[in-house]
Amino acid sequence: MELISQKMRRLAPELDPLRLGTGWTEEDLGKPQIMVESTFGDSHPGSGHLDRLVEAVRRGIAEAGGHGARYFCTDICDGESQGTDGINFSLASREMIANMIEIHASATPFDGAVYLASCDKGMPANLMGMARINIPSLVVPGGTMSAGPEMLTLEQLGMYSAGFERGEISAEKLNWAKCNACPGCGACSFIGTASTMQIMAEALGLALPGSALLPATSPDLMDYAYRAGKQSVSLALAGLRPGDIVTMRSVENAILVHAAISGSTNALLHLPAICHEYGIRIDGNTFDRLHRGARYLLDLRPAGRWPAEFFYYAGGVPAIMEELRPVLHLDVMTVTGKTLGENLEELKAGGFYERCEHWLQEANQKYQIRLSREDIIRPWDRAIGTDGSIAVLRGSLAPDGAVIKHTACPRDMFEAVLRARPFDSEEECLDAVLHHKVQKGDAVLIRYEGPKGSGMPEMFYTSEAISSDRELGKSIALITDGRFSGASTGPVIGHCSPEAQAGGPIALVEEGDLIYLNVMERKLDIIGIAGKRLPLEEIEAVLAERKKRWKPKKPRYTRGVLRLFSELAASPMKGAYLDWDEDSSCSE
Repeated sequence: MELISQKMRRLAPELDPLRLGTGWTEEDLGKPQIMVESTFGDSHPGSGHLDRLVEAVRRGIAEAGGHGARYFCTDICDGESQGTDGINFSLASREMIANMIEIHASATPFDGAVYLASCDKGMPANLMGMARINIPSLVVPGGTMSAGPEMLTLEQLGMYSAGFERGEISAEKLNWAKCNACPGCGACSFIGTASTMQIMAEALGLALPGSALLPATSPDLMDYAYRAGKQSVSLALAGLRPGDIVTMRSVENAILVHAAISGSTNALLHLPAICHEYGIRIDGNTFDRLHRGARYLLDLRPAGRWPAEFFYYAGGVPAIMEELRPVLHLDVMTVTGKTLGENLEELKAGGFYERCEHWLQEANQKYQIRLSREDIIRPWDRAIGTDGSIAVLRGSLAPDGAVIKHTACPRDMFEAVLRARPFDSEEECLDAVLHHKVQKGDAVLIRYEGPKGSGMPEMFYTSEAISSDRELGKSIALITDGRFSGASTGPVIGHCSPEAQAGGPIALVEEGDLIYLNVMERKLDIIGIAGKRLPLEEIEAVLAERKKRWKPKKPRYTRGVLRLFSELAASPMKGAYLDWDEDSSCSE
C-alpha cells in the first residue's frame, strides 16, 4: 500500500524543497509522515508543558521509522477568563481549534497523527478534529497537576473568593490560596471538564491504555508519549483509523465510565459534538438512560475527597473498567490494534497495577496519609452511588432538557417548590447572591447565557458563591441556559433548553413564578404564576400571552467568531457544535 504522503510528493513538486527548507532530510521525505498536533503554548498550565511531550512523541515516531511534524493550535483557559467577557469565547474556541486541525491535516495530507491536549476545550477540540480528519492516529492526554499545600486545588479558590467577599476570611488568606492552588503544569487537579475529557479519550479507545490523567510530572507520562509516537507509525502502516474504533458501543462504554467518575456536565456538550463528527447521534437522553442504575465509584474532587493525581495511583481508567466489566462492551477495538478486553488482560499481566501502587505509596508519604486503591476507586459492590452521577431534567421550563450533576447536589434539593428570581446576566445574579438579596426557597435563573445568547459561558463564580453559603447551598437552585465549570457543586442546573435567546420558556419566567424540581423523576416545571399554583392549562395560557410580548435581545456580538458561533451553534442538548443544517435533528 502506497502511503498518501508519497502520492502527494508526486502531485506537488514544490513539497519536497519546501520541507527540506523546513529542516527535513531527504531520507525523512520517504518515511511515514506523522502530524503531531498539540495545544502547546504559554496560555495556561495544561498546555505549557506539552512541548516536552511532543518531543517524546517525535522520538517514538523516529525510532519506528517515521518522521513527526509539529503543528500547534493553542487553547485558552476558562479559569483565566472567569469573571470577564473572555469566558464567552471558551466554547467557541473548541470549534475553532477543530477547524484549524482540519486545515492543518487537509492542506498537506499526512499518513497518521498524534494529538496532545490536556484541558477543557483543547481535548474535545482535538477529538473532534481527529474524527473529522479520520487518518490513523491516537491521543496523548497531557495529565494533571499536583495538589498544593494542605491538598489545595484550584476548584476551592471560588470558595476562598466568596469567603473574602463576605468578610469571612482575610485578604492574606485569599492571597495564600491564589499563590498555592496551581503548583505546576497539567490540568486542574479535580474531576472537572479537563480531567473528564482526558478520561473520555481513553475510554473511547483513542489513547493508550492507562495513559489518561497521569501526574504531568510523572516519568510514566513521558514514556506514554514516546510509546504513542511509535504506535502512530504502526497505525499508519496498518490503516487503522479512529472511525474504526469509535462506535456506538465504545461511546456507551465511555458514558458508563463518565457515570463512574462523576464526570463533568460539560461532557454532555463535548461527547455529542465528537460523535456528530463520526455520524453517531447521541444527546442528553443517551446519558440519562445509561446513567440510570450506573455505578458511581470515584472518590475525587469536586464531588469526592481527593485530588485528581490520585486517579493514576489507584489504577486510572483500567481500574475503573475492571470494576465495570459486567456492563462494558469488551470486544470494542482500540488504538493498540487490540480489543478493550485484551488490553485489560495485558495490563494485569504486565505489572501495571503494581507500578500504580508504588506511586500511591509515595503519595501517601508525601501527604502523610494512608490511602488504599479502594479508598479512591470503590469496588463495584461498595459503590458510592448506584444511579450514575448526572440527570437530564425535562418539563415546561426545559422542554428539550436541562442537566444536573446530582452527585454534587445536596439531597435536600432533590425535590423542591421554589420561587423564581430571574436575572438576564450572571453579573446581576452574582451581585444579588453576594449581597444577600437571594433568599432560601428561591429558584435563581440566569438566562441569555446560552450559545446564541452570549457563547454559553460558565456560571462558576455564582455557583461557588451559592454552594459555599451554608444556608443557600442547600435551600435554593441555580438554573441557567449557560453551563457550569466541571468544578461546580451544589444545586446547579445548566444547559436549560431551548435557551432564552431562542425563545425558550426560561425567557418567559417572571419574578415569583413557582418552579418544581424533582431530580429522581427528572422534572423541571413551571407550576405557578406570581406565587400561586395554577392548573397546567392556565399556566400555558399565561406563558403564551407572555410569548406574544417577548422579543429576543439584540445580538450581543455583531462580528467575529462569536457572531458566527451564536448564529450557527446547535442546541446545548445536541452538543452546541456549529450546525450548518437548520433542519437537522438529534436522536439515538
